[in-house]
Amino acid sequence: MGRRPMLRCRHVLVLVVLVAATAVAPGALSPRGGAASASAAAPAFDTAPARASLERLLSSRAQQFSLVPVERTESGDWFAVSGGAGRIQVRGTSPATLLAGAGWYLERVAGVDIGWPGDSLGRLPAVLPAVPGTLTRSANVPHRYALNDTDEGYSGAYRDFEAHRRDIDLMALHGVNEVFVPTGAEYPYYRALQEFGYDAAELRSWIPAPAHQAWWLLQNMSGFGGPVSEQLIEARAALGGRIARHLRSLGMTPVLPGYFGTVPPGFAARNPGAATVPQGKWVGFDRPDWLDPTGPVFDRLAAAYYRAQRERFGDSDLFKMDLLHEGGTPGTVDVAAAAGAVQRALDTARPGATWVMLGWQENPTATLLSGVDRDRVLIVDGLSDRYDGLDRETEWGGTPYAFGSISDFGGHTSIGANTGVWGERFHTWLTRPDSALRGIAYLPEATGGDPAGFDLFTELAWEPGPVDQQAWFAGYAARRYGGADPHAAAAWEELRLGPYGMASGTWSEPQDGLFTARPSLTATRTARWSPAFSRYDAATVERALAELLRVAPALRTTDAYRHDLVDVARQALTNRGRVLLPRIRGAYEAKDLERFRTLVREWNAATELLGRLVGSDRRFLLGPWLEDARAWGADPAERDRLEYDARSILTTWGGRGQSEAGLHDYANREWDGLVRDLYAPRWAAYFAGLDTALATGTAPAAVDWFARDDAWAREHRRYPTAPAGDPYALAEEVREVLAAASTA
Repeated sequence: MGRRPMLRCRHVLVLVVLVAATAVAPGALSPRGGAASASAAAPAFDTAPARASLERLLSSRAQQFSLVPVERTESGDWFAVSGGAGRIQVRGTSPATLLAGAGWYLERVAGVDIGWPGDSLGRLPAVLPAVPGTLTRSANVPHRYALNDTDEGYSGAYRDFEAHRRDIDLMALHGVNEVFVPTGAEYPYYRALQEFGYDAAELRSWIPAPAHQAWWLLQNMSGFGGPVSEQLIEARAALGGRIARHLRSLGMTPVLPGYFGTVPPGFAARNPGAATVPQGKWVGFDRPDWLDPTGPVFDRLAAAYYRAQRERFGDSDLFKMDLLHEGGTPGTVDVAAAAGAVQRALDTARPGATWVMLGWQENPTATLLSGVDRDRVLIVDGLSDRYDGLDRETEWGGTPYAFGSISDFGGHTSIGANTGVWGERFHTWLTRPDSALRGIAYLPEATGGDPAGFDLFTELAWEPGPVDQQAWFAGYAARRYGGADPHAAAAWEELRLGPYGMASGTWSEPQDGLFTARPSLTATRTARWSPAFSRYDAATVERALAELLRVAPALRTTDAYRHDLVDVARQALTNRGRVLLPRIRGAYEAKDLERFRTLVREWNAATELLGRLVGSDRRFLLGPWLEDARAWGADPAERDRLEYDARSILTTWGGRGQSEAGLHDYANREWDGLVRDLYAPRWAAYFAGLDTALATGTAPAAVDWFARDDAWAREHRRYPTAPAGDPYALAEEVREVLAAASTA
């Protein structure tokens, strides 16, 4: 039987007047389908943070909500929504759960959407509609976890507090209660290691720039993009502390990085008794050494780390870390004993804390798990929807785990996910007699690009049974644009059948595009580890675009509609590249210069249109990404370093060796600036070289693509921070181009 983790109350304790809790309507669903009961007296948590979040999201309409704290029962979190027009009462077991209740009301009663990204709040009536009866939901799992280790790097390492706070508000609105917080995670390393023989300058050179820090925390690399400055370390620690405090104010748990042994070069020589294990290479990078946790120095360094972390970030009872990630080697170290030592150090610093591990590749191994108290481990599974035949109870020996999905790698602008697998598999696993499933884990490598996937995945934790996919997408189409519309419904049905209907077995993400690929006539993907073929029928996206263009004019004014129209048009046009490139190759190999030039003109026209299209929506602009990075620099030299950090993570990723080993274009995305100034010129230059080769009968000249991309990554050209152009007109132009191509 799977072991059950102890449920802990994570309320923010404040002095408030206790408010009597109103009884929940009969039939309220518990995590296992029973009735959720309410105590006669409400617990002492402050609803003010939830109200402040509602005011940020809804402005003056937030005044129409009454928020009532109620007790979290043994069965877990729950909310109930009731009330007449303009007088909506939400009862919930934490500030975040109150927001989840408000979010459920907005979607299911008011019929609007606050997505990540895009919303239809402009369609919200001045007086909020009454709730028919009482709307009640209980969480079916205690852990609703969010954010991949890589999220900060690929979603934006240079966002400010307001951006992070909005993301947290959105996560709370969708029922999330645990959020990984890597921002400022360099601070405890920086402070602790100065007690172990390193000076500040050495450590600032060892710590990577912010966009690359995720992989340093995973023990994959160090130093790239640095040195970082003292002021940057302090500013990021301050931001991370604010993020953690905001999460706590909402009754959510900030999941902090734990310490498992990463050390700078030369640690053993400076610390008698320490033993370190070289970790070799990771995609061309030298990995940092691993300090043997069973040795005499580890406990002292771990204690210093956790002490410095607590000073800036406060407490938590969830800590994320992974031993030997993606190819790390234990050397002669006993892995089970090492894992036990890591857990003991955590428990000494934070008694009773839970160790969060990522379920990825072979991690965690049975050997590692044999050395720990599994009751205080939570595995956030990144592969739940990718492969078939998984038996996590047997593989992980009953260790508690969360059903997770990595539906997007690198932040690609690609629509789609294995949503059918989510709706079916999650509840099947949850209701097994021996189930150790205790949560969901929303783990795309970058967030904020798939509103439908985020909405549906987080909803799994609040539905009493399997989700009816067809009904769900129909309801989503209506609230997404703030009103029922047959063409919106038809568009999302096509997307459900296409990119959101992909099956498990090999991949959890859709294919990326070819317009973003390093030029080659044989290119089948951009990122080395992306699918090399289309995982769905591309015609579904073209039909979805045609339907979206027919949505009623009144609904086209919503922010969500404008975003989705650009995104679907972008995807439809991108898919065209997979048809065009083989034709161009055929013409070249047949030495048909005229046809080659005709097809290349079509390709170049498509990339030019793509650049104009993505420039019409702020979510697809490169300019803010770069401006955010420069804003963190204290002087011109630091601003330039941080801009390079932000540019390189999207393009070369690392130096020549790492880039050519497979990391280049891993985080490709169809953004204004990237399309116009990097991707399109790359292909134009490549095709020009092939044209010359055909015309002269010579071999095409070799191109040093890394040098070309690295030069762009080191530029400082400014890009627009505001959109330009009419999204509707540009999407219509895409439709016309695709229609003409289909009849050619």
